[in-house]
Amino acid sequence: MHVWRFEAIGTVWEIETIEPLSHRRRASVTAVVDDFDATWSRFRDDSVVSSLRSGGTAPVPADADSMLSLYREVGQATHGAVTPLIGAGLEALGYDAQLTLRPGAPIPAPADWERMLRWDSSTLSVSVPAVIDVGALGKGRLVDLVMAALDGIHGRVTVDASGDLRVRGGAARIALEHPFDPTRAVGIVEVQDAALCASATNRRAWGSGLHHVLDGRTGLPVQTWAATWAICHDAMQADAVATALFFDGGPQLAADWGVHWVRMTTNGRIERSAGFAGELFT
Repeated sequence: MHVWRFEAIGTVWEIETIEPLSHRRRASVTAVVDDFDATWSRFRDDSVVSSLRSGGTAPVPADADSMLSLYREVGQATHGAVTPLIGAGLEALGYDAQLTLRPGAPIPAPADWERMLRWDSSTLSVSVPAVIDVGALGKGRLVDLVMAALDGIHGRVTVDASGDLRVRGGAARIALEHPFDPTRAVGIVEVQDAALCASATNRRAWGSGLHHVLDGRTGLPVQTWAATWAICHDAMQADAVATALFFDGGPQLAADWGVHWVRMTTNGRIERSAGFAGELFT
């Protein structure tokens, strides 16, 4: 197998294929990633979402309806905990464009984000100053887009974006990394023609109790759950469920969508869905 490693959207990616990717394929993947970053990155001054920080209207991005419609479902399932307007809360705690990592007072996300953030076939608009952040499912969406750019390649293809991955044309055995010790695993699962997305509070953490998984209702980092894993046919839904599992309502959403999952509390207790086919080390 041949592996192409590169950095994008603040993390390391690996694309594994039987034969080396051609320059044309690599250029196609790079264009997909660059377009997504230029649209959805709140860390870039020239992105579409940054242009809407003060409110206003922009041409609708190609991914807006697929992602924001899914946000609507996840937000309803988690009673407002998951929201695309969590960006101001992240920045208030120091996870800003300059990565100051100096926390201030928490800022809850607007409870009625669907009234403030609207989209149709031509425009995306924000009626008040707000910071859009699609981290709850955006990386999974980009994994799906990259996999689509690799359509037609023979054999097994794996797209791995540091915790969010998708496998096509075969199977891969994936270890579930222990959130408190990256040299250990809490289990292992085979992923075949599907996606596995993980989220953990030890990733993108910058201080005692400070990490990227915030409850939109309070603006505070979650404290009960330490890590989640979700398996689905596509990475965007798996990523969305991996986020939702940090909150009440996440398991029911997973059941409604037919997503299998595992989650681990901060005191080491593990839960899993009835249909999870992997092995857990207890």
